[in-house]
Parts: sequence; C-alpha cells; structure tokens
Amino acid sequence: MADQSPRRRPAVLFAAVALAGIVAGAVAVYVMRSGDGNGGDPAETVEVDCSPAAAVAERVDPFARGEVAAFSAASDPDYLGGLKFLDPEGAETTLASFAGKTTLVNLWATWCVPCRTEMPALDRLEEALGGDDFQVVAINIDLDNEERARAFLDEIEVKTLGFYSDPTTDVFNALKKRGLALGLPTTLLVDGKGCRIGSVQGPAEWDSQDAKALIGAALQG
Repeated sequence: MADQSPRRRPAVLFAAVALAGIVAGAVAVYVMRSGDGNGGDPAETVEVDCSPAAAVAERVDPFARGEVAAFSAASDPDYLGGLKFLDPEGAETTLASFAGKTTLVNLWATWCVPCRTEMPALDRLEEALGGDDFQVVAINIDLDNEERARAFLDEIEVKTLGFYSDPTTDVFNALKKRGLALGLPTTLLVDGKGCRIGSVQGPAEWDSQDAKALIGAALQG
C-alpha cells in the first residue's frame, strides 16, 4: 500500500479545473494569495501519534475502487488537526475541533466546475452517514466571496452540509505546501485524531455505494 496518483477518469475533470476558473473570471487556484494563517504547516507544533491511522489506511485501501478508485491511502499518515478555517457561524476553528469523529474534508470553490458537480453528492453523503462518528466538512475557499458561495448552496438546495469557509485560501496553501492539494476539488479522509487516512485529487461520486463502503471501512474498529 502506498500513496498513488489518481487512477481513473476523475483526472480528466480535475485537469480542467484551472481552465474552468479562468472561464469563470476567477483567480486560478495556483496563484491564490499565499499567507501564514495556517502557520504554513497543518501540523503546527502539536505532537500526535498518527501510527494507528496507518492501519486504518491499509484497511481502507482495497475499497479504493469504482467511483472512488482515485482514493490514495496514506502510507505515512500525518497530522492535519491544525488546519484553520471558519465554522458556520464565522468563528475560527480547526480540524482538531472534530476530535473523535472521522471527517471527509473537501476543499471547493464556486468557480470550480467539478466542485459544483459533486457538491450535491457530498450533501447526500452527509445526510446518509453524518452523525456522532462521521461528518463531511466542505470548506469553501472562494476569495472573500461568502455571499456567492452561500447563494450557490441555496440554489442547489443543500440540506445537511454546514457552511465552512476559508476566504483567505490559507487552508489550501498549507495543504499545497505538503503536497496534499494540487487543485480543486481536493478531498481528505481524516481520522478522529486529526490524522490523514487518505485523499482524492479531483472529483468523486461521494454518495455512491463505493464511497460509502470505503468510509464504512474507515469507521470499523
């Protein structure tokens, strides 16, 4: 088991994200403003033993197939609990605030066509599996444009996802520095200690049976 590059058709849509951003008149994700709002490193100075996440990643890896074939299990899980963003009330929070709960962390923007396409599926996944043990944390990174992002979610009638955001895009830049975010959408599966189990670069059918089986495997034990 090892980190691998995306393996199937999602790569086609993922490669078009930068073009979609330009067409939409937005700033391309690779030239988004940089900053140290996330300390430049999601791990910050916290020492966390992420070795148990390696066993989870190994258990999950065989389920990276079908609609989630692009999922890359972490061979050396790292701590992401220090990632900073805003909660639905606009207060600063971190991924560590979800302690004890496995999270599917999704970075998205309204100008990203694949992001817009997969958002309803993420909403349905949260409706189906969200609870004490699991939550979808979809973080919008539109540059200082919360109104547009919220309007989009209202338009597609999102019912269960909370509105998390990072209008500075520091959360994306922090992950990019660690090689965990190449573009949008980027999705990470994180355990209850804030340790990375694996990730997907590009879109996926997150409410598919394949996705639910993969997440179910992560929740075992």
